[in-house]
Amino acid sequence: MERVQKILREWGIASRREGEKMILEGRVKVNGITVKLGDLASAQRDKIEVDGKLLTSQRKPSLIYLLLNKPKGYICTCDDPRQRKTVMDLLPAELRIGCGIHPVGRLDRNSSGALILTNDGALTVHLTHPRYNHPKTYSVTLRGKIPHRFIKKWAEGFMWEGKKTLPAEININYQDEQKTQMQITLREGRNRQIRKIAELFGYPVISLHRSAIAFLNVSSLSTGEYRYLTTKEVNYLKELHYQ
Repeated sequence: MERVQKILREWGIASRREGEKMILEGRVKVNGITVKLGDLASAQRDKIEVDGKLLTSQRKPSLIYLLLNKPKGYICTCDDPRQRKTVMDLLPAELRIGCGIHPVGRLDRNSSGALILTNDGALTVHLTHPRYNHPKTYSVTLRGKIPHRFIKKWAEGFMWEGKKTLPAEININYQDEQKTQMQITLREGRNRQIRKIAELFGYPVISLHRSAIAFLNVSSLSTGEYRYLTTKEVNYLKELHYQ
């Protein structure tokens, strides 16, 4: 069972916010009953109607899997009430409309790099669930020369915001008194984690680029460019949690 607005998104009928609006306007019924926000349904078992039209398997969009090299300045959401640029603006109309595609996880507005987009809700849950701890690799530049003791603490894990951070792989690529360039691989994804920890240590982030999600990297993609994942890549993503 899923929230009705989520079903509408996954079936490419509307974004989450648009789906909520449709529900509030009384345009959606489940088994003949007009639904309310928060109501649950099963796309397989229930009769779901939008504007009197029944959702059928023929109307469900095919599953799509994309890897995007996100530029700075874009927000990881399908729509933004403040009219800021979103990652959906980087896709052509045929992928933005009627497919249910959405970004998997978050990469903050001032960061760039690897981002998966899909309309496969099950894969989204799998990739964002903290129990699976999929590795993500970042190229980071900090202001100043961060001492080894902080790198060691960060790499080994420490109590932060009431919970110990998972161990991280950290390699220093370059340092001088003005900046530190490093590569960090994390197996957790707390909100703005790298930026907040760097700030906590007193060496704020100058730039942050996610170079890879698990085995997927964006080295072959220009900024703002995307590509379709291969069947082999999709299958491997789905199998990651068994490893």
